[in-house]
Amino acid sequence: MAKRDYYEVLGVSRGASEDELKSAFRSLARQYHPDVSDHPDAEEKFKEINEAYAVLSDSEKRAAYDRYGHAGVNTQGMPDFNNIDLSDILEGIFGFGGFGGMGGRRSRNAPRRGADLSSKVRLTFKEAAFGVEKEIKITRDEECHTCHGTGAKPGTSPHTCPNCNGQGEVRQVHQTLLGSMVQVVTCPRCNGRGEVIDTPCPTCNGRGLERKTIAKMVTIPAGVSNGVQIRLAGEGQPGINGGPNGNFYIEIEVESHPFFRRQGDDILLDLDINIAQSVLGDEIRVPTLNGDVDLRIPPGTQPGKTFRLRDQGIPHLRGGGKGDQLVTVSVQVPNRLTAEQRELFEKLAETMDPDIKIQEQSFFEKLKEVFGG
Repeated sequence: MAKRDYYEVLGVSRGASEDELKSAFRSLARQYHPDVSDHPDAEEKFKEINEAYAVLSDSEKRAAYDRYGHAGVNTQGMPDFNNIDLSDILEGIFGFGGFGGMGGRRSRNAPRRGADLSSKVRLTFKEAAFGVEKEIKITRDEECHTCHGTGAKPGTSPHTCPNCNGQGEVRQVHQTLLGSMVQVVTCPRCNGRGEVIDTPCPTCNGRGLERKTIAKMVTIPAGVSNGVQIRLAGEGQPGINGGPNGNFYIEIEVESHPFFRRQGDDILLDLDINIAQSVLGDEIRVPTLNGDVDLRIPPGTQPGKTFRLRDQGIPHLRGGGKGDQLVTVSVQVPNRLTAEQRELFEKLAETMDPDIKIQEQSFFEKLKEVFGG
């Protein structure tokens, strides 16, 4: 694709002055810089604008371009202005500060929120179901008890950094094809604090913070499950420069139960009954999280039958009520019989139809086959 005329790119006449070129470049750079522009071709347009200005702002290159066109200038090796922080461009060339509604640059010693911390807590199946109070250990930075956060040895105090005058940052000027480029970096003398400590505190070595572990009792609500996170607001790392503390997150891990399983807020239980209970029916006692309850097994209960025990499940975490307990029965076939039991089964067999019957598929099983289920 042929390159566009550089004067056309900047929208100026061939006799444009240096001030007109600079003004046009500033206006277009603000409009098409990829960090701020929503234009789909912003990156390519910004490169094109930079290349045009780099040539036309140089008197020798401009003269060669005016005489020979694109063939008269070598644009290889020109700087990639996309890698330059736009806040530096705006402050050093355009005449205003960094981003944030084109407002002032955020100070390096402005208040900042502390980092979040996290820990895992292991609960039993019942603790997760009913809720529990747990002691949680939190290891974090806290204000040094010796210097009370100043970082300086008691009897001394920090003083304003002479290198940055307390700003925590310094400006470095670089010469480019566009002129002077100003870059703001963290002050190397105070590392951005704005203060210098000549005699550091022996306890915290000048940090103003020391590592501590605290114990905190936390209420775990009923109904939590694996992976649930509980947020303790403000219990994370301390804020920087007076900013708010971070949060502490507790991630729940739930141990498996010997015979209960969880499905959402329902509890699943597999139960074996004997063949007589299956055929004749019975009233049995079934374990739940709340204790044993009565369950009626009707006569002729088939293996795999599931019974629902209302409100015997897990409490809903975000609302009233509970899940249910689902009891699925299996029929135990005895593999050893006493003489009396064998005699009874033989008498029973004489009364029953000995012919083997092949089970036909149910209507729903046939539908599954048709639809590939």
